[in-house]
Amino acid sequence: MLVLIKHLPRDSALQRDLHGEAADWSVTDHLLAAAVDHLAVANWMFLCVNGSEDGDQPDPPKPVPRPADGGAGEPEGAAPADAPPEEVSPARLARFFG
Repeated sequence: MLVLIKHLPRDSALQRDLHGEAADWSVTDHLLAAAVDHLAVANWMFLCVNGSEDGDQPDPPKPVPRPADGGAGEPEGAAPADAPPEEVSPARLARFFG
């Protein structure tokens, strides 16, 4: 019986009860969300470097919402959700991309 329970499909009622919304997200969904986030940040950095000289910067992009990990915490190397965003200036981005 335990073998049957362990190998239930991702969309089963038990999986939903144990993992909530995270049961709906596959590895492909997580990778697609990461790709969208990286593309949004790249476009934002391009606008910061090549945008207006007035000093007006666009707001940083918001990441795609993901389901909670069920207490697994933040990914390794990620800033806490309540941490203030790091200040990025066009000059700093230009130096980085040299």
